[in-house]
Formats: sequence, C-alpha cells, structure tokens
Amino acid sequence: MSPTLLISKEIPNLSYQPKGDRFDISWQQPLSTLLGMGRAAGADFVEFFLEKSNYINCLAEDDSITSITPRLATGAGVRVFRGKADCYVSTNDLTFNGLKQALEKALSILGLNIPQGSAFIPEINLELFRDYATLKNKDTWLSQCSNMQEMGDILLSANQFIEKKASKVRSRRAAYFRDWQEILVASTDGTFARDIRLTQSVGYNLLCADGQNRSSIGKRDGDTSNPDFLRQWNYQNVAEEVAESAGKMLYADYVESGQYPIIMANQFGGVIFHEACGHLLETTQIERKSTPFIDKKGEKIAHENLTAWDEGLSDKAFGTIDMDDEGMPTQRTLLIENGILKNFIADRAGSIRTGHPRTGSGRRSNYSYAAASRMRNTYIAPGEYTLDNLFSSIDKGIYCKKMGGGSVGPTGEFNFGVDEAYLVENGKITKPLKGATLIGEAKEIMKKISMSSQDLGLAAGFCGSVSGSVYVTVGQPHIKVDSITVGGR
Repeated sequence: MSPTLLISKEIPNLSYQPKGDRFDISWQQPLSTLLGMGRAAGADFVEFFLEKSNYINCLAEDDSITSITPRLATGAGVRVFRGKADCYVSTNDLTFNGLKQALEKALSILGLNIPQGSAFIPEINLELFRDYATLKNKDTWLSQCSNMQEMGDILLSANQFIEKKASKVRSRRAAYFRDWQEILVASTDGTFARDIRLTQSVGYNLLCADGQNRSSIGKRDGDTSNPDFLRQWNYQNVAEEVAESAGKMLYADYVESGQYPIIMANQFGGVIFHEACGHLLETTQIERKSTPFIDKKGEKIAHENLTAWDEGLSDKAFGTIDMDDEGMPTQRTLLIENGILKNFIADRAGSIRTGHPRTGSGRRSNYSYAAASRMRNTYIAPGEYTLDNLFSSIDKGIYCKKMGGGSVGPTGEFNFGVDEAYLVENGKITKPLKGATLIGEAKEIMKKISMSSQDLGLAAGFCGSVSGSVYVTVGQPHIKVDSITVGGR
C-alpha cells in the first residue's frame, strides 16, 4: 500500500512533538514534511539548521575571579534557494508551527508560497540518521566538563603561579571558556545529520612594566572533544614561557624600520597566511570579486617551496569538525601545492554561485547566521629545511617569535604587530626587539616564502566573517620570508 500523501489544506491541522531533550530521529517526520512544503512552494533547495548551545566564560584578574558569563541558547534557521538567490530566516521557536512560520517567511521573501487547497505536499526522503554524537560517545561530554568552582580554582592557582615566575608584574589575567553545541541539519538533498561540538580554550595574558618600559605577552591553548582539557592544562610550563618572554621584551630595543628577511615561528605565526591569503581563497571572496586569486586556479601564486592545506581532521585541533554546518562530512582540502593554486574553500552557496566544489567548509557561529565558506585548520605544510638552514641563510634580519594583532584589507593588504622579536645577525639570534610591525600584500608575500622547516605547529584562533565568529586553527612550520617591510622606529 502506498503511503498517504499530505494535501496542503491539511497543513493547519498538523502537530508534531519530538521526543526527549536531544535532537534525535523523532525530528525526521516534522522536518521531512517542512522540507516538502518548501519544495512544493517552488524552492530549489531548503535547509534547516537546529541548535542548542551551552557556553560559559570565566576570567581571573590578579587574585580574584572578576567575571563568570554563562549563555544558553536554542534556535533554528531555515535557508531557501531559488536559482542562485537565497534567503535565511532564524527563530527561537522550535515547535512545528514556529519552524513553519520561519519557512513561510523565507519563501515569501523569494516570491514563493506554500500551495493552498488540494495540492499535494511531498515528503523529502531523508538519509538514514547520521548521528556523529552517538557514534563517537559525545552525549556525556557536557556533564564531564569542569564546573564553575573548579574553573575558578584552576585559574586563580595559575595566576598565583605566574606571579612567582615573572618580575615587574603589572597585571595577570587567566581566562577560560567552554562552548558546547548540539546541532541537527536536514535539507532537501536528503541530508539528516546530528553532531555535538565541545570547544574549550584557556590562556594567560601578562603585563609587565618598569618606568617607561612595558611588555605584554599572552599565550592561549585550545581543544575540541576533551572534557578534561582544563584539568590537564599545564599552567606551570605555560607560565614559565610567558614570564620569560615578557622579561626579555621589557627592556628590548625598538626595531629600526626597513626591508628585512624574516623568520616567522611556527604555530601562531600562521595567522598571517590565514588572514592575508586564506580568506582570499574562500568562495565568499570570489562572489564579491574581492580576491586577486579569482581566476588563478591552476596557476602559480606562491613560491614553489610552499604547500598549504585546509582541513577539519586533525585530532583535537580548534577547527576540527566531524561535519560542517551544512551536514557535509569534513575533509582535507589541498589549497596550494608547490606554489600552484589547487582549490578554493567552498560552502553550498559558494559552490552554486562560483562552480567550485563544496569542501565541507560551510560554517556559522550559531543558528542566527547562514553558513558561509570558512576556514577550519589552515596551515602551511612542513618543508625540507632545518631551522639551522633557515637561520644560516640570513646575514641580517628579524626572527618573529610571537605574533600579535593586526588588520587585513579586502584584497590582502595587511599589517601585523609582533609581540616578541629578535635581531638575527650572521645566522645567530643576537638581541630582543620590540615595536615591529609586518606590512605587506598577500599576492606579493606568498612569492617570498622561500623556505619551510620540518616543525609544523598548530595554534588555536578565532575568525570573524560574514557568518559570525568561528573557531579555527592557524599553523605553519618555521618559515623564511625573503623580504618584507618592517615598521618600527
């Protein structure tokens, strides 16, 4: 016997009540019906994104807990495509009627309406429920994380320890956050998938001062998927590293402006590649025609010694995800190989509008944003050189050990501060320097990254763009840039 078909005049009488307090298979029927309504209205593609989140931030300043900020949220977003045009509507109402109203609003913006009368409404045949949370035992993560008392105790202990290790201390800050998120994605291509993410970060910021001399050094670690992350934070080792760097920079000489060869340290040194090049490889930039690489696929855009990746697979890295926010399983994407541009970073909308294949990179901060092409773990691959090779190639240059903040223009012009730098003379580090700013342009600097060492390191970061702030990894081995403008005194 064939299943009974839903007729549009029956829609007002529909009522579904999913079971339990998690997104599970009981959502299949209501979402399948809603997706069918969207297709019956004439939409080419419809997607629902459901989310529950539980976030907390804890800050210790000197010897006090000065801020504890919790945030709970539940909501959903619906995205409708008609040709290359799309519309996104979000809601806090996860009842069937609430989701239907959001769908109707999105459809109406694109000039579409759910048919009335005796029109048939097809149900969308969703895939067998793809539940990464249950498959990988993530459902107990939240209950296993540190409670507020434990957060405060660890951060205060960390601040007390760093005071013993540093001198001329003006202020000590230790901060931690935990972000738990449950999501469910269902769409008219049959996607029906659930996941849980647990993202955590903890770190120091130390300010030292002596008269007119000042230094500010920070270090932050991040993790996905480990409820014991804060308990396992080795703040003693981190404190010694931060205190040592702050002490060296306190009385450092100011750098002289000029053109220099530089060596950039691994881990967070990769922020320049992320900002100055990675964003320009997102299909969002192609849509805006704001990237110099728009028509360069298959062409040389970087030095032949440079290879770069974007992926969501590295164990516990800050940008690691089992699926993106459009329900696509994560993957590894080769961006640049031996200087040749191989691929762009694409979400669904970017793929529709540019023709570049999706890469599992549709990401968003939360349900109030439509997904967009975003980086995950993005890094320059290790090369064939040793650190000695890099340093010995420089007669006079600068070693940039810790990067600070900076800004990037829409087409890749950038400037970045360097928190910890050293003069390199005749292949040797000779003295600390402060006040350095790196200034350049992506399409030029990429051609000057001539050497990469073998010590790839990754670092946690945060990335803001059109779909909000997302967690990412930046990274690289130590690299040599043949020449760059360094601002100073």
